[in-house]
Amino acid sequence: MAVSIGSLPWCDVDSSCFQRSVIHLINLLFLCIFYLLLAASCVSKQFTIRSRNRGWTFVAAAICCLVTSITFVGAGLKFLIDDANNVFWVSCVVQGIICLSLAASLFVQGISKWINIVTSVWWVTFALLDSAEMIEMLSQGEGIRVLDIITWPMSLMLLICSFISLKISPAPQDCSETDLTDPLLTDKPARLATAGFFSVLTFSWMNPLLLAGFKKPLSSEDIPSLLPEDEAELAYTKFSQAWYTLLSEGSLTKERNLVFRAIAKVYFKENIFTAVCALFRTIAIVSLPLMLYVFVDYANSDHRDLRIGLFNLSCLVFLKLVESLSMRHWYFAARRSGLRIRSALMVAVYKKQLKLSSLGRKQHSSGEIVNYIAVDAYRMGEFLWWFHSGWSVTLQLLLSTVVLFGVVGSGAFPGLILLLLCGLLNLPFAKMLKNSQTQFMMAQDKRLRSTSEILNSMKVIKLQSWEEEFKKQIESFRADEFKWLAKAQMTKAFGTFLYWLSPTIVSAVIFVACGFLKSAPLNASTIFTVLATLRVMSEPVRLIPEAISAIIQVNVSFDRINNFLLGDELKIDEVERSGLEKTGEVVEIQAGNFSWDPEMTKTPTLTNISLDINYGQTVAVCGPVGAGKSSLLHALLGEIPKVSGTVKVSGSIAYVSQTSWIQSGTIRDNILYGKPMEARRYNAAIAACALDKDLNDFRHGDLTEIGQRGLNLSGGQKQRIQLARAVYEDADVYLLDDPFSAVDAHTAGVLFHKCVEDSLKEKTVVLVTHQVEFLSEVDQILVMEEGRITQSGKYEDLLMMGTAFQQLVNAHNESLGDFKQGGINREMGDTDIIEKVKEEIKTMDIRGIQLTQEEEKESGYVGLKPFLDYFRVSQGWLLLSATVLGQVGFVVCQAASTYWLAFAIGIPKLSTTMVIGVYSIISTLSAGFVYSRAVTTVYLGLKASKAFFSGFTNAVFKAPMLFFDSTPVGRILTRASSDMNILDFDIPSAFILVVVPAVELTAALIVMTYVTWQVIIIALLALAANKFVQDYYLASARELIRINGTTKAPVMNYAAETSLGVVTIRAFGTVDRFFKSYLNLVDADAALFFLSNAAMEWVIMRIEILQNLTLFTCALLLILIPKGYIAPGLVGLSLSYALTLTQTQVFLTRWYCTLSNSIISVERIKQYMSIPEEPPAVVDGRRPPSSWPSNGTIHLQELKIRYRPNAPLVLKGISCTFREGTRVGVVGRTGSGKSTLISALFRLVEPTSGCILIDGIDISKIGLKDLRMKLSIIPQEPTLFRGCIRTNLDPLGVYSDDKIWKALEKCQLKTTISNLPNKLDSSEVSEEGENWSVGQRQLFCLGRVLLKRNKILVLDEATASIDAATDAIIQRTIREEFSECTVITVAHRVPTVIDSDMVMVLSFGDLVEYNEPWKLMESDSYFSKLVAEYWASCRGHSSQNLQVHI
Repeated sequence: MAVSIGSLPWCDVDSSCFQRSVIHLINLLFLCIFYLLLAASCVSKQFTIRSRNRGWTFVAAAICCLVTSITFVGAGLKFLIDDANNVFWVSCVVQGIICLSLAASLFVQGISKWINIVTSVWWVTFALLDSAEMIEMLSQGEGIRVLDIITWPMSLMLLICSFISLKISPAPQDCSETDLTDPLLTDKPARLATAGFFSVLTFSWMNPLLLAGFKKPLSSEDIPSLLPEDEAELAYTKFSQAWYTLLSEGSLTKERNLVFRAIAKVYFKENIFTAVCALFRTIAIVSLPLMLYVFVDYANSDHRDLRIGLFNLSCLVFLKLVESLSMRHWYFAARRSGLRIRSALMVAVYKKQLKLSSLGRKQHSSGEIVNYIAVDAYRMGEFLWWFHSGWSVTLQLLLSTVVLFGVVGSGAFPGLILLLLCGLLNLPFAKMLKNSQTQFMMAQDKRLRSTSEILNSMKVIKLQSWEEEFKKQIESFRADEFKWLAKAQMTKAFGTFLYWLSPTIVSAVIFVACGFLKSAPLNASTIFTVLATLRVMSEPVRLIPEAISAIIQVNVSFDRINNFLLGDELKIDEVERSGLEKTGEVVEIQAGNFSWDPEMTKTPTLTNISLDINYGQTVAVCGPVGAGKSSLLHALLGEIPKVSGTVKVSGSIAYVSQTSWIQSGTIRDNILYGKPMEARRYNAAIAACALDKDLNDFRHGDLTEIGQRGLNLSGGQKQRIQLARAVYEDADVYLLDDPFSAVDAHTAGVLFHKCVEDSLKEKTVVLVTHQVEFLSEVDQILVMEEGRITQSGKYEDLLMMGTAFQQLVNAHNESLGDFKQGGINREMGDTDIIEKVKEEIKTMDIRGIQLTQEEEKESGYVGLKPFLDYFRVSQGWLLLSATVLGQVGFVVCQAASTYWLAFAIGIPKLSTTMVIGVYSIISTLSAGFVYSRAVTTVYLGLKASKAFFSGFTNAVFKAPMLFFDSTPVGRILTRASSDMNILDFDIPSAFILVVVPAVELTAALIVMTYVTWQVIIIALLALAANKFVQDYYLASARELIRINGTTKAPVMNYAAETSLGVVTIRAFGTVDRFFKSYLNLVDADAALFFLSNAAMEWVIMRIEILQNLTLFTCALLLILIPKGYIAPGLVGLSLSYALTLTQTQVFLTRWYCTLSNSIISVERIKQYMSIPEEPPAVVDGRRPPSSWPSNGTIHLQELKIRYRPNAPLVLKGISCTFREGTRVGVVGRTGSGKSTLISALFRLVEPTSGCILIDGIDISKIGLKDLRMKLSIIPQEPTLFRGCIRTNLDPLGVYSDDKIWKALEKCQLKTTISNLPNKLDSSEVSEEGENWSVGQRQLFCLGRVLLKRNKILVLDEATASIDAATDAIIQRTIREEFSECTVITVAHRVPTVIDSDMVMVLSFGDLVEYNEPWKLMESDSYFSKLVAEYWASCRGHSSQNLQVHI
C-alpha cells in the first residue's frame, strides 16, 4: 500500500526507503536517550572518561565509525550540490550523524551504569537492524551500493564491543562528586597510573586535573604525585649504577663524557619508542605534499570518480591522524624521559656535594653548585626533544628531496644546491653560536656566584655603604654576559632569516630550472606540490641549526656536570670509626700530619699531631688566632686531607661549628634535627643551652620560623640552638668549636656548667675555646701554635710550665686586673638580675605571622598586565609595531606571490618567464620584511632584558634590610637566574613565534574563504572551539607554572643550605636524611614539569582535531565542487594553505601557551621591582659638610624602634648622649636591644619616633650613603668576599699600598699576608672567606676600619672569636688609633667594656643605666651585677689559680 504525500520516495511502506527511515528513527531515539544521559552525568559532576583498559577493539570500532560518518556526510553534501531536489542527501547526513554519535558512545563508555546499558543495547540494535536491511535488499534482488556495504564492518565491530561491555562489569563509581571537588592529594599518583589505552592515547587522564583547574585556581594540594617510574630516586639509582660501572671499567678519560655515556646506557631502550613515533610523524608530514598533488590532479581531471575522491580524503584523514598522534606522543615521551634525566643529574650533583672534599669545595663554590642544578641539570628536560628533532628533521629533509625529484625531476637540482648553500651558511654561524653560548654561560656563572655571595652578605654591604660598588660589579658581569647574549641572539636572527627566506628563493630557482630544462610541466599540481614540499623542507633548515645549538648547550652542561662529578671526594678512610668503647681511648691521633691543600704537603696545616682522649674526658683546645684549633676538629671529622698518621674515633659524633649553621624552618626542627620528639630530653636540652627564656619571648615559641641562615636570630641565639641540636643528639663524642664566643659572660658560664659539665658529663668532649676562665674545669688542655700541639696537660701543670699557655693566662689576667682595683672581690650574696616586667620583645616576629612567608604568586587570569609590563618597562612599543608590520608585510608578499602563480598559470598568453619573474620579484621583496622582523625582535628582546635586569638589580640593592631578613636568598637567586634566563631567551623567541602564526593563520583563512566560502563556517566554529579549549587549558597551565615557580626555589635553597652546612651534616651522620628530603623536593618540582607537558599535549591534540575538521571540510568541498567551477590553480592555492592550517594553529597555540607560561617570569621579576625602597643614598640640599662629623657627638632623643607596623617596640624611648671622643660600652642580655641600637645608628631600621643626632644633624634627614660612609663598624659576623686580599680590605680602591700594609701590620695580619705568593693581589680568599679562620676574618674587618679612620667606630662583638691575647692587642690598637674618636662597643665580655668612659646598660628595650663604669660598680647597679655574674663565672679553680698567679 502506497501513501502518496507529495513525491517523497520513502513514503511507500513496502519500499526500502521507508524501512531505512524507520531504522533511522530508532537510531535517533537511542541517540537522544544517550545524549540526555550524558548531559545528566555532566550536570551531576560525574563526567570524566573512565580509565578502563578495554583494549584496541573499542578504539578500532570508534575509528571505523568516524570514517563511516565522514563518508556519509561527504556523500550527502555531494548529492546536495549535484541535485538540490534529490532529498536522499538528508538520509546520508542523518546516517553520518548517527555514526558520529556511535563513535562518541564508544569514547565515553564507562561513565555510568545506565550509559553502559543504553549504549550496549544501541550497538546490538544497530548491528541487527543494519544486517536485516542488507539481507532484505539481497533477498529482493536489489543491488548493494558502496554506501550500503560500508556499514557492515562497523556493525560487526559494534557487536563485539557490546559483548565485551556486557561481559565486563561496570567500573566502580569512584568518580563521584568528591572526586573533582576534593583536592588531588599529593600522595595520590597521576591518573596515568590507571589510565586505559584510549585515555593514554588522547591524554584524557589529564581531564580531572584540568577540570579542577578550570573550576578554581589550582593549589599545591591539588597536584598529584609522580608515578614511581618517574621519581628521582629510581632515576638516580639507575644513573649511579651506570656511572659506577663506567668508573670501575677504567673509563676515566677526557675523551668521552662519562655522564653522557651513563645517561645513554640507562635511557637508550625507552627512547626507541620515541624514535618510532618521530619516524612515523616524519613519514606522514613528508607524504602530505603528495596528497596535495593528488587532490589538484583530481580537480583537474576530466573523468572524476567520487569514490577516488573519497578515498583520497580518507588517505588525508589517515595521514593527519598518524601525524597528530605520533607527534604528540613523541613530544611527551621525549620530555618525560628528559624529566628523568634531569632528576637523576640534579640528585647526582646534590649527592656529590655531600661527598665533596675541602679541595672540591674550593674548586666549586656553593653558587656554582646551585647553578649546576638550576641551569645545567634543568636543561636536560628538553635535551631528548632536541635530539630526536635533530635526526628526524634531517630525515625529513632527505625524504622531501626524494619527493621533490619525483615531482619535478632534474629541475630540482639548482634549488637543492641553493638549499644546501643555505644550510652550509649555518655552519659558521653554528660555531659562532656555540662560542657565544659557552661564553654567555661562563659569564652567567660569574654573575650568579657574585650575586649569591652579595645577597648572603648584604647586611655588611649596607653597613659599609658598598651597594654602588657591588652593584657595579654585578653590572660589569652582566655587561659581559649581555655582550654574548646579543651575539647569540643576532646569530639566531640570521638563522631565522635563512629559514623564512630559503623556501621562497629556492622555489623560484626550481621553477626557472623547470622552465629551462622542461623536466616537468608548470601546471597547478606541480607548482603547489613544489611549494608545499619546500615548506616541509624549510622546517629542517630552521630546526637543524637550533637543534645543533641546543645540543651544544647540553654538551657544555654535560661537561660541567661531568667535571663536577669527577671532583675530589672526601676519603672515607681518613678516620677509622668504630663503636663506642667505654674503657680506653675514644679519640686517638698518632703522628698525624694534615693539609688543607694536598699539593702543599711540605708545609702541612697541622704537623705531628698526637692525641689520646679517654672515654668521658673533657679536653679544651686553646691558642692564638690561626693556630689550627678548628683544623684539629676537622681532622677528627675527616674533613681535612690526611698526609700521614692515623685517626681513630669510637662512637657517634655531634659537632658545633664556630660559624653557626642554621636551617630554614622552625627552632624545633633545628633542635630535633630529624629525630623524633622526646619531650623530656628536648626540654632538658633547651634548659642546658639557656634557650628557655628566649623561647618564652618568641610569640610562636619553638615553632618560630627562622629566616635563611638564621637571619632573624642574634648570633648568641644561633649558637645556642646549634648547641641544643648537639645535646639532643645524645652522641658519644662532642666536638665544640668555640661555642661561647657569641654569648655574654653569664650565658657562657651557664652553658659551660649546665651543658658541658652537667648534660655532657658522661660524654667525651673536645672544646675549642678562648675563654681561659673555664680551663681549670676540664680534664686536659691542649695548647696549639702554628699547627702544632705545643703543650698538653692539666691546668695547674701548664701554668707551672709557663710559655704559650702562661701568655694566654696573663692576657686574661690583665683584663681582670681592673676588677681587683674596683673592689669587685667582695662576696656578693645575691647575683640575681633585677626582675623586670617580662615584656615580650621580638625583633622580627608579629603575632600570627612568621618571618619567612610563603612565596607570593599571582592567582587566576591576570589579563594582559604581564604582557603590557613587558613592553612598558622595556619601552618597546615602536619595536613591537615594527616587528608586527614586518611580519604582515612578509605574509602579504607570500600570499601575493602564490596567488599570482594560481592566477597566472590559468592564462595561456602569459609566458613562463613572465610568471616566474613576477613571482621571484615579489618573493625577493618579502626577504626585506622577514629580515627587518628578525632584527627588530632581537632588539626588542635585548632592550627588555636590559631594562628588567637594571630594574630588578636596582630594586634589590635599594631594598631595606628587612626584605633580606624575611626573604630566602634562593627566591631572589631564582629570579636572577632561571627567570632572567627565560627573559633573555624564551620570551623574545616565544613572542615572535606567536605573531608569525597569528598573521599566517589569518592569511590562510582569507585565502581558503576566497576560494571556497563555505569553509568559513566550519573555520569560525573551529576557531571558537579552539579559543574555549585554549582558555580551558590555560586556567590550569598558568597555575601549574606559578606553583612550579615556588617549587623550584626550595630545591635551590636546600642545595645552597646543604653546601654551607655539609661539614655539620656529615659529622652528625645525617647525609641519608638530607638526601631523602632533597629527593622529595626534586619530585615535587618534577611533578609540575611532567603535568605541564602533559597538559600542553592535551590541548594541542584537541586543537589539531578541531583544525583538521576545517582541512577535511575544505578538501571535501574541493572534491564535491564540479569541474570548472574553480580554477585548478585556486584549488592548489586553497589546499596548500589548508594543509598548513593545522600546523599553523598548533604552532600558534603551543607558542601562545609557552609565552603565557614564560610571561610569569616577567610577573615574578616585576614583583621584586616593586619592593619598597629604603631612603635615598643622597638627599640633595641636605648633604652634610665633608668634614662631618668633626666631633663625633651622638645624641639619642626618645628613640623608639619597631621592625614592622603593629609589632612591639624593640627600643622604648631611649635618650642619652655619647660625648665626642668617648668610649661607650653597650651591654645587656640577648634580646635587650643592643643590635637594634646599632641598626638604628646605621639606619638599617628607621625610628618609629624620636631621632638620632650626630654633631647636631638629624641622621634621618640626610642620605644613607652620606651617613654610613662616615661611620665605621666591625660586625659580629665577619665577612670576606671571594677574590684577592686588596679588594677585601679596600673594595672601593681608594687607598695606597702603603696605607694597606700599615693597617695589616696594626691588625696582626702583615706576616701572614707577606708569606702569600702575590701578597695583596693573591686570590687567596675563597667564598665567604672559608679558608680563613673566623678570628682572622675579624682581623680583616679591623683592617678595614683602620683604613677608613672615621670619627665614629662601632664594635659589634668584634673580638668574640679571638683569643684573649689577640683581643688585648686589638683593644690596645683601637685605643691608640681611635683615641680621638667616639667608639661604641657592644660586647659580651665585660673586660672589653670595663675600661670604657661610659657604659650603657639595656634591658628589654629600655635604657636601664648610663654612667661611668666605676660609678656604676660602686653602687648596687644593674651593671655591677652583670660584672659580678662574669666574675662568678670565672670563680672556682680557675679564679683561685688566677689570683695565685696574678
